[in-house]
Amino acid sequence: MAATSEDTIALLRRVPVFCDLTEDDLAQVAAVAVPRRFAAGEVVFREGDQSDTCYVVRSGRARAVRGHFDGRSLTLANFGPGDIFGELAMFDDERRSATVEMLDDTEAIAILGADMRRLLREHPELAVKLMASLGRRLRLTNDRLARQSFQTVQSRVAAVLSQMVAAAQKEGAGERDVLITATQADLAQLAGSSRESASRFLAVLERAGIIGQGRGKLVVHDPAALEGYVY
Repeated sequence: MAATSEDTIALLRRVPVFCDLTEDDLAQVAAVAVPRRFAAGEVVFREGDQSDTCYVVRSGRARAVRGHFDGRSLTLANFGPGDIFGELAMFDDERRSATVEMLDDTEAIAILGADMRRLLREHPELAVKLMASLGRRLRLTNDRLARQSFQTVQSRVAAVLSQMVAAAQKEGAGERDVLITATQADLAQLAGSSRESASRFLAVLERAGIIGQGRGKLVVHDPAALEGYVY
């Protein structure tokens, strides 16, 4: 069934960048949003591509990856329902700083940068709200990076896992036995550690009964106990 304008407004309301907008503001943004579908494994855009569109995930999962000249890649972020990526295209047309690829069959909405900039020109108060929201998001990112600079590998991996648990619970997972679809390599990249270091810590958590591991996934049996490793 095709998404309605009300569905799109409800989705936008979940996005931190748009959360302070009024219903009328959200309706104006929803009016220029275009539904998109992507297959698992499909690349939405590549690092270095021209930037002209931002996306909000309705269902499914995606990830942002940054390449290195020696062929290695680093997972910068995972995106699920209610997450936005490519949002700087709302303000300029600089080239993409990362590649975004789909992990699942995914539904999203796309907002052309030109459409968004036209709305901002016509409604200056909308621009002020968006800039304030982006500023808060930047401060949170800076705080996270500062904390990570002083965290151990174990604490960083636990923090990444805890964030994934919170996202899954936001989508309806229970208080315990939360399924996380991610490989050890994914967790290591998100935590900024080697796969070997992340694997050793995950083995510690498994022996403690806090998690259970499978191929390409794990189950966090006791999220509260996991939080004890985040410091």
